[in-house]
Parts: sequence; structure tokens; C-alpha cells
Amino acid sequence: MVRYLIRRLLWAAVLFLAVTFVTYVIFFLVPANPARLAAGQSATPEKVREVEEFLGLNDPVYIQYGSFLKRLVFEGSLGQSFVTRQSVNKEIFRAAPITASLVFGAMIIVLSVAIPIGILSALRPRSLLDRTAMTYVLIGISLPSFWIALMLSYIVGYKLGWTPVAGYCEVVSVPEASTCGGLGQWAYHMILPWITLAIVVAGTYVRFVRAEVMDTMSQDYVRTARAKGAPEGQVMRSHILRNAMLPVVTLVGMDIGLLLGGAIFIEAVFGLNGLGGTALESISRFDLPTLQGVVIFGAVAIIIFSLIVDLLYAWVDPRIRLT
Repeated sequence: MVRYLIRRLLWAAVLFLAVTFVTYVIFFLVPANPARLAAGQSATPEKVREVEEFLGLNDPVYIQYGSFLKRLVFEGSLGQSFVTRQSVNKEIFRAAPITASLVFGAMIIVLSVAIPIGILSALRPRSLLDRTAMTYVLIGISLPSFWIALMLSYIVGYKLGWTPVAGYCEVVSVPEASTCGGLGQWAYHMILPWITLAIVVAGTYVRFVRAEVMDTMSQDYVRTARAKGAPEGQVMRSHILRNAMLPVVTLVGMDIGLLLGGAIFIEAVFGLNGLGGTALESISRFDLPTLQGVVIFGAVAIIIFSLIVDLLYAWVDPRIRLT
């Protein structure tokens, strides 16, 4: 297990270096002068040259990348925004909890609904439940996330008035603040974004769980257990579900990392100024350090969750450690 852990950590480090290098190089391929952006459009040529010297933009790219990587790894700094002049870390740490609230809340709904439906659909193929579930899968995969968000916001939020149309409340209530806050208000404002993202993602999980359960049911060890007279409940728990749910762990870990950096459209529709909103705003303002910080944060999130999933997978199934 220790050797497997070392291999996965080394592979995660290689991915981290590759992601940060590609992101940093793309930063310099943008058709704009970073020093001009940092100094402001009204800055004089002398001021721009001073900023270039201060930022180290006159050095070769590999030296600049080395300085950036050293600052990122040892100081944990993603730089300073060209627009707000504030630390990019501050922007990321402000936006990340909003996106995390959206992603983790939606994944709880997805797993609570998709896994039972996928299992029942696999146990009763071509039944009414199975056909209904597969119809939902096609609809959920085909419809764009922003369209589902707009429809739910208009019907549920505006027409019926059951939920807020947009906005975000902090989990911790701040008495001095004029905005809303508290666990109840936070969940009340997040329920519609959660449902929207769950609708988009759940279809994939229903189909995946159904396929894994049906494939596991056809394996020789399941038929052998039944032939030996094992109770059906024990066969389902110990042989079918235990093996069929292992790939779901991998899928959950990958999706959480991807959604942390990719829930842009849903955040935009519901006015959630999370990582997606921060990325869109930085693009519109050509705030390259902030955009770079969001991309690196999303990539690191994917790497971390992939590593966690690999370790959990190896802990649950010892055969994985030998690969």
C-alpha cells in the first residue's frame, strides 16, 4: 500500500507540474502585454517598462515559470489581480466555497436518487421504471444545463415563487450585515441550483449504475453464489452491489473535481459569484492572473480528488495496489 501511495503521489506531482506549466505558457501566448494590463491603459511607456522589470517579464519564460512555481508551492501565492490589485488567493477563497456548496449539495441529491433508480432499473430491465429512467437519462444528457437552469428559475422561482430566483446567502449569519445569512437561508437559496445541477448529472449516474449492476449480475461468481443457495439479499449486498459500486466511486471523484471548475453556466443563471462567475468576470476584464488562478485551482482540485479516489479504490479493492 505504501508503494502504491508513493506512485500515485509522484504521478499527481507530475500532473501538477504539467498543468501549471501549460497554464503559465498560455498566459504568455495571449495577444496582450501583461505589463500594460497591470500598469493600466493610461500608463506611460516608461511606467510599462518599470512594471515589466518588477514582474520579471524581461526574463526568459522558463525563469519566469520557475519563479511562479516557487511562489505557488512555497508561498501558496497565485499572484495579484491586475484589476483589483488584490491577492488572487483572496478572490479564489471567496468564490470557492460558493462553487463547493453547489457541487457537493448537488452530488448528495444525485447519489441519493440515481443509485436506487439505477439498481432498480437493472433488476427490472424493460419494465416501466426502466423505460422511464432511460427516457429521463436521454433528456438529462441532451438538454443544455443553462436551459434547464433558466426554465426552473422562471417556473419555480418566478412563476410559482417557491424559491429565490437568484442570489446567495452565507452559511454563517452575520448580524451586522444587511444581506441574508444562516443555514436555513443558505439552503433556501441553493435548493434550485442544486436541483438543476443534479438533473444535469444524475442521468449519467443512472445509466452508469444500471450498466454496472447488470454487468455484475452476469458474472460467474454471482451465479456460483446463487447455485450454492445463498440468500438473494446476501448475493445482492456482498457480491453485486459491493463490486458494482466500486466504479461509481471513481466517477464521483472525477465529477466533483470537474464540476468545481465547470459549473459556470448554472452559477451565471442563478447569480452565484463562484469560481465560474469569477472566471467569466476576469475574462471580460482581461484579468489574466485571476483567470490563471481559477484554472490552476480547478486543475488542482481534479488532481486531488483523483488521488483521493485512487487511494479509496485501493483500500476497498486490494487488487488495485498490484497494478
